[in-house]
Amino acid sequence: MRMHFPKDKGVKRVLMFVLWALKQMWCTIPKAMQQTQFAKRVSKIPVWLKDGNPLANHPWEEDPTATLPAETDCVLIGCGLAGCAFAYHWAKNSDTGKHLVTLDMGDAASGSAGRNEGLVVMGRYYHMVVQTVLPYLQSINEHIGGHSDNDLQELAKQFAAKYAASCYRNGDMIERTIREEGFDCDYAREGWVQARDADQQESLIESVEMGVKAGFGDWTSIGPDKVREVSGMTVRHNAGFSVAAASFHPAKWCWSLLQTALDSTSVSHFSQTKVLEVSDEDSGYLVRTNRGSIRCRAVVLCTESYTPLLMPEFHDLMRPTQTQAASGPGGPSEMKPHVGISGTRAFFGRHGEETMIGSDATRVPDKQAGKIQPSRFLTHYLCTELNEVFTPAKYKITNEWSGTVTYTPDEFPVVGSIDGHNKFIIGGMAGSGTAVSFNGARCIANRILGKTDEQDDYPEAYFSPRRILDPSGHHWPEIER
Repeated sequence: MRMHFPKDKGVKRVLMFVLWALKQMWCTIPKAMQQTQFAKRVSKIPVWLKDGNPLANHPWEEDPTATLPAETDCVLIGCGLAGCAFAYHWAKNSDTGKHLVTLDMGDAASGSAGRNEGLVVMGRYYHMVVQTVLPYLQSINEHIGGHSDNDLQELAKQFAAKYAASCYRNGDMIERTIREEGFDCDYAREGWVQARDADQQESLIESVEMGVKAGFGDWTSIGPDKVREVSGMTVRHNAGFSVAAASFHPAKWCWSLLQTALDSTSVSHFSQTKVLEVSDEDSGYLVRTNRGSIRCRAVVLCTESYTPLLMPEFHDLMRPTQTQAASGPGGPSEMKPHVGISGTRAFFGRHGEETMIGSDATRVPDKQAGKIQPSRFLTHYLCTELNEVFTPAKYKITNEWSGTVTYTPDEFPVVGSIDGHNKFIIGGMAGSGTAVSFNGARCIANRILGKTDEQDDYPEAYFSPRRILDPSGHHWPEIER
């Protein structure tokens, strides 16, 4: 009801929804299902993981007698987009002689890193960040000095500028790393089209103008003809277009990063190892797992939606949010490969001979983080959205899954120290993990390793988790006038 009838209220909204639901049940979905069939057994394995995981059950697959070390310099928890990137950057600075242990409760890239759309995004464009940060600043204004509305607007713009700048750098770093390392992860930089309805055109114009004025020109507006040329999608109105976005195989990217790290002598990886508790000690931290405990001098959490389960203080501050996707052979022949494609209520993608459809996002309880529980109704609904913007075509769904991403109250990442010492976190990326993870991991690795000569794109005043954990005690940035 909120999505389809945002301007209607009360009884009218309910009646409009009932009429819409009846039409869906008796007309729209049955029509879409004329072109779509489901495999006899639809797998819950995401398309990115269906060919197997080369780092599954590591190192136990090769060495069943392997054990965790009793002590190390740093423990990384969670080997997804950010965790594998952290291991890579640590290994590239292995001249320090310090050792890293990486842990994952499953296998590398088995969480949201292996269940997503497969896009390298520039992040949430400048205007969008302003609009998500500003309401949060207004809600905590009494804790940060009681600023005027104009000052809060300027502060939100400063946050958006820091975020956008770090994301541009992140995207370029990913492309350069793939080229230099020769990673085989199906990378292509063709952009990302995002459809907009008639009532969103004014906002689209405003968002493009605001970004350009601030110096961030990635987010543009393109007409229906250009939309069809770039993506194959048929729309009636202008769409947003992120020029610098790319597509890739996210799991292969993660595996490539982690394998490169493991080729060094400074990183050890242990999958199928669940962290039960992280506690403080005089000399550092104790990480207790189902396979034993490790003492370390630094800890890095790349646990995203699982974070509140491990650290309850993040409950309602890092909110698990379920997204869903399905894929299979067939689908619209005019859909262009390698480009991100979003309708107004769903996303689509062409990967080889397969079509992916997906949607987001629904808040779920902390304990449901990572649970694969797709809704068949949503898959049916996604098929109707596919037929709205593409020519109906034969399509067979073989895989259907869900994943959980994490939203902070301001939908802004947390990249920094949790305790003011050596317990760090990289997360809260609001479904835009590829916009933050690689550069964010680089900066945190450099801090721990003492590499202060390199540019740090995540200043504590903006990205510290203390921003949401303790707004009154956080050192907020000065408002630039």
